[in-house]
Amino acid sequence: MTEMKRGRGTWVVLPTYNEADNIGPISAAILDALPDATVLVVDDGSPDGTGQLADALALADPRIRVRHRAAKQGLGRAYLDGFGIALEDGARIVVQMDADFSHDPGVLPDLLAPLAEDRAELVIGSRYTPGGGVVDWGIGRRLISRGGSLFAGTVLGLPVKDLTGGFKVWRGPTLAAIPFEGVHAGGYVFQIEMTSRAVRSGARVVEVPITFRDRRIGVSKMSRRIVIEALVVVVQLRIEALLDRWRQRSAGRQRRP
Repeated sequence: MTEMKRGRGTWVVLPTYNEADNIGPISAAILDALPDATVLVVDDGSPDGTGQLADALALADPRIRVRHRAAKQGLGRAYLDGFGIALEDGARIVVQMDADFSHDPGVLPDLLAPLAEDRAELVIGSRYTPGGGVVDWGIGRRLISRGGSLFAGTVLGLPVKDLTGGFKVWRGPTLAAIPFEGVHAGGYVFQIEMTSRAVRSGARVVEVPITFRDRRIGVSKMSRRIVIEALVVVVQLRIEALLDRWRQRSAGRQRRP
């Protein structure tokens, strides 16, 4: 339990694009919360020099590593790239979070606790479970986020209140069991898709309340295209689930004498 609280065997995957003002402070805050963790910065060729700043941090601190990608390819793809690197290196726990302080690094030990207590394979920092909340968002952004979670949960039949949140802690083997090549979400709907696949695989999911704060510096990357993509992918996931169920029933009938 003590080792897990310090982050031993834990990798924190941190996708970045134009986060030059945040990358130093957020890396320091993560390592203050989990001193034995590894921070993996996955930078999509940020024109503001975020990648170069991350390289300098890595030279000064071996707990920080950097993955450079040639161009912006979407949040989901950045996470999958980082997940693969962490798992290949033997990560027992993988954390995913934003680099803009919307996710408070100080609550990381609380998010790891359900794994240490063997109560979960996936822990979600939840804005919509009792005790959670959102600060500094307008009514429009609140409706999109809350409505997206309600829509996805209803369509997919998932017992999770915050499906669009991106502050998550995965047990390594659970994450490794998800076929990354089958994940077709490139944007924020990636959060819904990965949780859906985890639940369908039988993973235990625990939601820990968090307070989400709008980014300190910079501009939100939310767009109308991202919202439309979410609607489309949720429907696709529902169709996939129905097809899987149909195949399982057909296979069961064929095995009967």
